[in-house]
Amino acid sequence: MSTRERIIELLEGAEEPLSAEEIASILGLGRERVREVYEHLVHVAKTVRRSSGGRRALLMLPPRCRACGYVFRDLERPRRPSKCPRCGSQRVEPPRFAIGEV
Repeated sequence: MSTRERIIELLEGAEEPLSAEEIASILGLGRERVREVYEHLVHVAKTVRRSSGGRRALLMLPPRCRACGYVFRDLERPRRPSKCPRCGSQRVEPPRFAIGEV
């Protein structure tokens, strides 16, 4: 089973949304491969939408600053921002992902 197929299976069976770090850890990929997980998620989104005929999608809870509460709603690709544009804090909660009905 490919990494992308494993990610889809994991997200479909998860009871709550998972971060890329959690996905990498559960799949045994290691922390150094978290960036790869974000790249896989871009393709997972396309695969899920296409295979379900548009009924399901990869859903993302956007990252949020833990210091001031700023929500990063304008991300073009899934990623963990390095710092908050409002307050400059590096305490940014990572985005979380799930597969659900649209």
